[in-house]
Amino acid sequence: MADRQTYHQQNDIKNILKLREVLATLPAFVKDYFRSIDATTSTKTRISYAYDIRVFFQFLQSMNPVWKNQALTDFKIDDLDKVNARDIEEYLEYLKYYEAPAENTAAGESRTCTNGERGLKRKMSALRSFYAYYFRQEMIKTNPTVLVDMPKIHERTIVRLDADEVAMLLDFVENAGNVLTGQALAYYQKTRERDLALMTLLLGTGIRVSECVGLDIEDVDFKNNGIKIVRKGGNEAVVYFGDEVERALRDYLDVRAGIAPCPGHEHALFYSTQRKRMTVRSVENLVEKYASQITGTKKITPHKLRSTYGTALYRETGDIYLVADVLGHKDVNTTRKHYAAMDDLRRRQAAGAVQLRED
Repeated sequence: MADRQTYHQQNDIKNILKLREVLATLPAFVKDYFRSIDATTSTKTRISYAYDIRVFFQFLQSMNPVWKNQALTDFKIDDLDKVNARDIEEYLEYLKYYEAPAENTAAGESRTCTNGERGLKRKMSALRSFYAYYFRQEMIKTNPTVLVDMPKIHERTIVRLDADEVAMLLDFVENAGNVLTGQALAYYQKTRERDLALMTLLLGTGIRVSECVGLDIEDVDFKNNGIKIVRKGGNEAVVYFGDEVERALRDYLDVRAGIAPCPGHEHALFYSTQRKRMTVRSVENLVEKYASQITGTKKITPHKLRSTYGTALYRETGDIYLVADVLGHKDVNTTRKHYAAMDDLRRRQAAGAVQLRED
């Protein structure tokens, strides 16, 4: 009997097949680069890079008269040496607003694309990595990407729920039936235990939404109150949960036991109303639906629930390394950046903690 494929393995296979489709639309030499990063990147990263590299060649094709009538697959590696720093600067400007060709969209129609600071930086990172490979291999003589500054990222205000808002949110999820009527009430009654378990799990562990939807029933360990998740990059980790999360999960699993899942979704922890594994988008919609009833001034997403958990953990422990470990941050500086405001608050408290002279 063949081993069961996990959600993440299934996603990897889908991404590999999609990557092959995208690479078939690009110059043949591009495959060398993607083979070179296969062992050090996730399939999700590679498919994102493939889309980004394709946008670069489409820019050259549509905006530069040298390649105006040339198909993407006809580009040669020598063409990379014909691109200069000014072209790269124009590419960054192009990325702020451009039309995606019809063949690149699911609907078969061209659509307008825009990129903010983070989108520009990601696409520039992909292009730098792409050029660096061929330059290191001495297949090209120049690397104009290093002559152009990376887009600057301005820090955003960190949005998170306050402690009283967390309590209000969970109370609302648990008791929304008191204010709903008709079809909305019938739908809520079907999903109440699932929604409460999901929201409590996100708020009580700080896991990513992708980690949450990837959970299988076999990943829940009530003996140790832990869940086995797959982090970004593919590493496995165990995250532990408290009594409130345990109660919510057990209540949901009683309901889940009565659901007959669709074929191929038997192992999923969280089911949609269609009896399939929930998607990232469906969890995002669920969080937004409930959170909008609690706060109208904060746009709450699953990632904001993750920030809320990280804030609470740091406030309770003061241990930035523990927070980084539990949240799965590879670099503690990433964690420190998000909780710098709390560090400043602690320093302010320190100013009055030591009394120099008796009153």
